[in-house]
Amino acid sequence: MSIVIDRPDLKDPDLYQDRAPHDVFERLRREEPVYWNPETDGAGFWALTRHADIVEVSRRADLFSSAYENGGHRIFNENEVGLTGAGDSAVGIPFISRDPPIHTRYRKFVMPALAPGRLGDIEQRVEERVAGLLAKVPFGETADIVPLLSAPLPLLTLAELLGLPAESWTELYHWTNAFVGEDDPEFRQSPESMARTMGEFFAFSQELFEARRAKPGPDIASLLANAEIDGVPVPFNDFVGNLILVLVGGNETTRNSLSHTMAAFSNNPDQWDAIRADPDLLKTAPAEFVRFASPVLHMRRTATADVEIGGKAIAKGDKVVMWYISGNRDEAVFVDPDRFDVRRKAIQHVGFGAGQHVCVGSRLAEMQLRVAFRQLARHVRRFEVEGEPRRFRSNFINGLKNLDVRMVPA
Repeated sequence: MSIVIDRPDLKDPDLYQDRAPHDVFERLRREEPVYWNPETDGAGFWALTRHADIVEVSRRADLFSSAYENGGHRIFNENEVGLTGAGDSAVGIPFISRDPPIHTRYRKFVMPALAPGRLGDIEQRVEERVAGLLAKVPFGETADIVPLLSAPLPLLTLAELLGLPAESWTELYHWTNAFVGEDDPEFRQSPESMARTMGEFFAFSQELFEARRAKPGPDIASLLANAEIDGVPVPFNDFVGNLILVLVGGNETTRNSLSHTMAAFSNNPDQWDAIRADPDLLKTAPAEFVRFASPVLHMRRTATADVEIGGKAIAKGDKVVMWYISGNRDEAVFVDPDRFDVRRKAIQHVGFGAGQHVCVGSRLAEMQLRVAFRQLARHVRRFEVEGEPRRFRSNFINGLKNLDVRMVPA
């Protein structure tokens, strides 16, 4: 597989198939931090690779739109090919693909469901889930940790938040892979198979929508089903779009941060020794886990007026793509950015986004990472990854399909 590095095509999913191309982004930050990336199937886009530019654009919702009618939050245009890039015109508009003030109103519906008072003793329940999952891990033997821990943990938490039975996590896993896997033939085997997947999900969503409308509860599904914008109830198709957003956002970041962090501890055993010697480091270390993993590679905006970024003239209507994977390794912000360091302080990463669209579940994600590695520290002396994991073929999710690891018992 040959990738042109001189003028890299950051949209090409093959660029991310075998590795996270940190060297490509390092060179762009140094030589052309605001980089014009042509497209074979579109008008092209501006790629932002510096942390400061990413944060600034994220904060300026007045100049840089996430709205569906302007193309949405992905490199492809959602208003042309749907939320998942599968021509799913029946899927409504999730609040990530809306601008203020409507975006802000949606967040106000979701935020209470994630408030400490509403969640109650959820950390204790996560502790119990982790313990139950680790009880099935064959310590001392090589095993794929993704289906044993990385995938089920956040999906079991999501099932609780949505008021679903715990065993539904396997269906949620299948659906979320399909939603984000537009460039991976393992996840999108054919248009027909994707149509069947979406049909299954619509049937599930219809039943959930009607149940939560008839009998609302304290769960997120009830809040989304019964939300009103300017006194108008949210239609079913927008409920579906927001449900996809919750499933993908609540799953992919935590799942892949867990896997990437275990790989990082395998490559940096001294850092795992530090955690085991001082578990209090886990109060802040999850921010480093997410920075180093950068599980979401990019988000997109569209310029709503002519503007300048980094000395480049951005025209109204131009696509602007913020590469979080690059911002999280920016030398201007992070000392020795390619080093995995659990003792880093005051980490202002962009792994959860920034500005108006910062992830509403970021604290919940960090808590799950903290709980998982706190328990692992009691049981595991060393992580030993064996072989190269299979990666998502994706320009959007920095995902691992498997992680074969031997956990040496403490």
